[in-house]
Amino acid sequence: MVAALFHELQMPHRIAFGSTGGPERRTEIAQLASGYEQRNSPWAQSRRRYNIAAGPRPIAELYSLIDFFEARHGRLYGFRWHDWLDHQSATPGRAISPLDQPCRELGTGRRYFLLEKIYGTGTHTATRRIHKPVANTVVVAVGGRTLSKTAYTVDNTTGKITLQTAASKGSKVTAGFKFDVPVRFDSDQLDIQFTSPESGSINNIPLIELRLAEVTA
Repeated sequence: MVAALFHELQMPHRIAFGSTGGPERRTEIAQLASGYEQRNSPWAQSRRRYNIAAGPRPIAELYSLIDFFEARHGRLYGFRWHDWLDHQSATPGRAISPLDQPCRELGTGRRYFLLEKIYGTGTHTATRRIHKPVANTVVVAVGGRTLSKTAYTVDNTTGKITLQTAASKGSKVTAGFKFDVPVRFDSDQLDIQFTSPESGSINNIPLIELRLAEVTA
C-alpha cells in the first residue's frame, strides 16, 4: 500500500461505539467423492471487518462522522481503528508487560525487530503482524530484562523497533504494546437516517482491514 494513501489518525471513539466485527478467515474446502474433505487456506493471516451501525445518535456525532468520511475521501484513504476487544499485547484485564509477545528479527545484526502478536498456545498458534502501535505504549525487553526508553526507538507507522545496541545472539527480544487496526471505509456512500432535528441513526457503514506492505531493515 502506498504510504500517502494512509492517514495516521484514529477514528473518534464516539463514532465507533456500537460497532460490530472481528477477524475473517478464508478457507477453501473441496469435498471428495469419498466424502472426505481437503481444506486449505490461501491466507496466512486473518483480515478484520467491522460495521458501524447504531442509533440514535446526536446530530453533532453524525456530523463528526461525515467530517471524518469526507476527509478520508470515502474508500481512498486508510486510517486507524480502535478494536475494543483486541487492542493490546496482553489479554483483556491484564496490564501490558515487556514480556508479552516475542518480536521477529528483521534482517541480520540483531538491531531491528518487528512487532507481532501470537494467538493460541503450543503448536496451534496464529501470528499477526502489528503495523500500527499506539504512540508511547511500546515497552521492550531483551533476555527478560526491561530496556529503558532511550535504549530503543519505535516507528509507530510500521511497528518496527530499532535497538541502540544489538541484542546478543540467543537473547529473546519481547515487547508489550497497544495497537490500532489499519482500515478503510468499504463503501463510498454513508447511510444515515435522520429521525428528528436533533438525532439520527447510523445504519450500515462497513470497514475493512488493510494489508500493509512489509518494511525493510
